[in-house]
Amino acid sequence: MENTLNNNPNDLLFLNDLVIDSFSKDWLIDKFIVFKSLNNILYLIYSNNNKSIISYNIIDNQKINEIKNAHKDNISSFRYYLDNTNQRNLFISLSSNLHYSNIKLWNINNFELILNIENIATNYSYLKSACFLNDNNKKYIITCFVIYNKKNPEPIKVFDFKGKKIKEINGSEDNAYYIDNYYDNDLFKNYILTGNTGYIKSYDYNQNKIYHKYSENNNIYGHLSIIINKKKEITELIESSCDGNIRIWNFHTGEFLRIIKVNKEGLREICMWDNEYLLVGCDDKTIKLINLNNGEIIKELEGHNDKVLSLKIIFHPKYEKCLISQGAEFEPIKLWIIKN
Repeated sequence: MENTLNNNPNDLLFLNDLVIDSFSKDWLIDKFIVFKSLNNILYLIYSNNNKSIISYNIIDNQKINEIKNAHKDNISSFRYYLDNTNQRNLFISLSSNLHYSNIKLWNINNFELILNIENIATNYSYLKSACFLNDNNKKYIITCFVIYNKKNPEPIKVFDFKGKKIKEINGSEDNAYYIDNYYDNDLFKNYILTGNTGYIKSYDYNQNKIYHKYSENNNIYGHLSIIINKKKEITELIESSCDGNIRIWNFHTGEFLRIIKVNKEGLREICMWDNEYLLVGCDDKTIKLINLNNGEIIKELEGHNDKVLSLKIIFHPKYEKCLISQGAEFEPIKLWIIKN
C-alpha cells in the first residue's frame, strides 16, 4: 500500500476518468454512489443513457455487472444503505417523468431486485430524490417531489421495505429537489431534511411535523445539497443553492449564521473534508475547495466540460483519501487524488 502522508485537499489533482459511459438525466445530485462492500469490493454504481445500472470495481478498474433496462425511463439518482441486520449492501435507484415514477431497491451482493415501488407520484409531479431512514431498527424509504399541479401537491412519503406506504409527513407539500435524514445521537431523534425552492426545511420524523424552516431569500430557485456538521458546541446545517452561495445555519434553532459567496453561477453537491474544508460542484464546470473556517476559496479543480453535479469522498487502498466527481449529461466520472 502506498502511504499518502499529505492529506491536504489543496494538493488534489486529476488522475483519470474512471468511466466514460455515465449519463445524468437532469441536473440534480446523487448521480452515482461509492461504497466498500461486505466482501471488500470498492463499488461505483452509476447509470448510462440506455437506462442500465452498472457496477464498477474501482480497485480493479473493471465493470462487474450491468443491469440492462433497469427502469422504463432514464435513472435520476441513487442512494446506498448498509443493512447490518441482514448483512446486505443495498441501494435504491430512481426514475421519473410527468406520468410515471418508481423506486427500485437492489441487493448488490447478488444484484437481486428486492422491491419496485411504482407510481409514487400521483399528481403530475416529478420524483426528485429519496433516501433511507432507520427508526428503531425498522427500515424505510422516504421520497420528495417537484410539483407541477399546484392544486394537489405531493407530500413527503414514507415506505417500508415491502413497498407499503407507512405515512406522509405533515406540512411537506413543497417543491423539494433533495431529501436526506439526520439522526441526532444525543437526542436519539430522526430528522428529515429537504432542499426546497427558496428555503430548507427540517422535520421531526417521530412527531410528524415541521421542525424548522431555514430561509434567508425566498426568491432562490433551488437548494440542492445539505450536510450536517455536528460540533461540540453547535450542530450546523450547511447547504448549497442555485444562487451560487453556501449558507450555514444553527440546525436546532434555525438561526442563520453566515454565508459563503462562492460563485456567480449555481452550486450543486457539497461534501466535507476533515471538518475543515468544503468541496462543492459548480455550474461553471469547476470544483471549488473552500476553507470552512474563513470562507476562502483556496483552489479550483478544472477538468469537467459541463456543470459538476455530484461529489463523493472515498478511501482508496492505493491513494488513500480521494475525490470522485461527475458532471452533467455525458460527462465521465473522474477520480482526483493527492499526489506527493
